[in-house]
Amino acid sequence: MKIGLFTATYLDLQLEEVYKLASGLGYEAVEIPAFTGNPHLDIEEILKPNRATDLKKLTQSYGLVISALANHPEGQIVLGPFGKDTDAIFKGTKEEKIKFGTERMIKTAQAANALEVPVVTGFIGCENFGRFFPWPYSKGWADMEVEFVERWGKILDKFGEYGVKFAHEPHPNELVYNVETALQAVELLGGRKEFGFNFDPANLIYLGIDVENFIDALGKHILHVHAKDGEIVAHNVRRSGVIPQGDWQRLDRGFRFRIPGWGSVPWKKVITELSMIGYDYVMSYEHEDVTMSRHDGITKTIAYLKPLLIEKPYEGRNDVLFN
Repeated sequence: MKIGLFTATYLDLQLEEVYKLASGLGYEAVEIPAFTGNPHLDIEEILKPNRATDLKKLTQSYGLVISALANHPEGQIVLGPFGKDTDAIFKGTKEEKIKFGTERMIKTAQAANALEVPVVTGFIGCENFGRFFPWPYSKGWADMEVEFVERWGKILDKFGEYGVKFAHEPHPNELVYNVETALQAVELLGGRKEFGFNFDPANLIYLGIDVENFIDALGKHILHVHAKDGEIVAHNVRRSGVIPQGDWQRLDRGFRFRIPGWGSVPWKKVITELSMIGYDYVMSYEHEDVTMSRHDGITKTIAYLKPLLIEKPYEGRNDVLFN
């Protein structure tokens, strides 16, 4: 396994500056954002002659690999929500948003193909997350599942043509947000190989899930991993709950995102279970910890996670020693 850095952590720096920073600290991979207007990667530009080749050479010159292209915002508007909730991503009617999101996700797969990157990470969206509760319309969630198969099926057809896989990140306000909905999504899509998951334990632990269960249940469908922690703040949770409203820097929040090792995620167990299912790709660090600086985060994360990685599998017992 490799420890990577999601370069969206440093959108105020040029990509090569982030490469220097990451490689200097011992990171071995980068996940690069692909949404419109981000300064690290323009997926329209990268498809022009020689652009992909130049970026691959730059990446390799720093001893790095690109683990994934990430397009969470534009994947979101394939299923919603629509209206003002997603106007910051793209302003238009529901139909225009779906069209834009669909085209951008397909273009992201095309860019990943050009860069020889096997995975695109992102969100699938959810028109109304409140439908997890079956009142006042008990068939609302099932309706969204039909839309998921229809809209994302077409996108995944193009991913298949480009030889790229899509890794949805289970998360609040997504149609797939826990173990059950992830298993249901796999079933709804007929287990197609182009679809899987970007496992981020911080997005699951707030639900009270033992995150190791997600790894064991989804196994081969885990295509990419985010190294991000979440803290269930014990002294606040009985007042605020684990799904509080308001500013992430509120002192009394019952849940907050943290860097690995500073939250409630059992990282030794997570790495063990990932090893047991044969996952040997990248754990990409994403900084969302409002309690400390990005520099604190990237330095502490690599120092914490690197010694925990399992270098080699068990060789098996040598019974000669016992004869």
